[in-house]
Amino acid sequence: MKHNYQIDDFDYQLPNELIATHPCHNRDECRLLVATDNLQLSELSFSHIIDFIQPNDLLVLNDSKVIKARLFGNKLSGGKIEILVERIINNHRLICHIRSNKTIAVGLIIEFAANLRAEVCQKLSGLFELKILNDIDIYQYLEQYGEIPLPPYLNRAAEKSDEIEYQTVYAKELGSVAAPTAGLHFTEQLLEQIKRKNVAVKSVTLHVGSGTFKPVSVRDITQHKMHGEVYTISHDTIDLVRQTQARGGKIIAVGTTSLRTLEAVAQNNYQAGTFETDIFITPGYKFKVVDKLITNFHLPKSTLLMLVSAFAGYDKIRSIYQHAVKNKYRFFSYGDSMLLSCNNKEFNHEQ
Repeated sequence: MKHNYQIDDFDYQLPNELIATHPCHNRDECRLLVATDNLQLSELSFSHIIDFIQPNDLLVLNDSKVIKARLFGNKLSGGKIEILVERIINNHRLICHIRSNKTIAVGLIIEFAANLRAEVCQKLSGLFELKILNDIDIYQYLEQYGEIPLPPYLNRAAEKSDEIEYQTVYAKELGSVAAPTAGLHFTEQLLEQIKRKNVAVKSVTLHVGSGTFKPVSVRDITQHKMHGEVYTISHDTIDLVRQTQARGGKIIAVGTTSLRTLEAVAQNNYQAGTFETDIFITPGYKFKVVDKLITNFHLPKSTLLMLVSAFAGYDKIRSIYQHAVKNKYRFFSYGDSMLLSCNNKEFNHEQ
């Protein structure tokens, strides 16, 4: 197996018209491409995902909820400012991206709606730390005055419908600036049908940062600095992972965020709690937990495309993406879905 992959190995040509700018009318009506081990491809609607999940399997969701992370404000001099909240530390400290026509200086005061003021108190690596000068509940404030931060490649302003459509039906824990989009295809009814099939369904929480959209810019992918994200997993979920493995059931991750969480948990000796991970999964990685992955189609040169190439096999993913482009699948966050099986699993003698 080749191990010295370069960034151009993860490039592909995608016509702009295949980028889904809006979701399907019904969540579970998108197309589902199922890739078998011998690369036979089945084309179905997403509602048929239930046929590929067996009793005694474990379906793992990411229940993180997208915050209205985009805010518009002004300098005291009147200049316009746009911020994207990357992480909420507490009600008085935010880590943000700031967009302005002029250089942002430490000490700058920004005024937002409802007389909210914030001070730029530190420059970080491509980010800024803001100190909120008012006493507020930041989550309530963002809900009232913020805007859903749609991915940049949608190339449109957020609409009222995105406040519902760009959340999974099981979103619960506020903290993401991008949706865990593989989960957007599930309806409450479909999840109930899956549970009635004697499939365990559990949630982890990984708050998705905007770094998920950041293309890898270095030629040698091993030199890429992966962004960190915070995840939480319970003792109950870890116990169920172990039990599923012991009885020969499959661990099915809904989305790359659920997968990254489970693999980070394995690296962290299966500890329950809240931790930060910058796990970077590229071809050659041996998976310790996840057997199957439900995921969307990812951006060229992205860390997520590298992850699925590691999971299903580099050559297989190239073939799948060529098929998807040729057959006009819808790509990215609001696009179609695929089901992949792991092609590089580490045998665990403890299972």
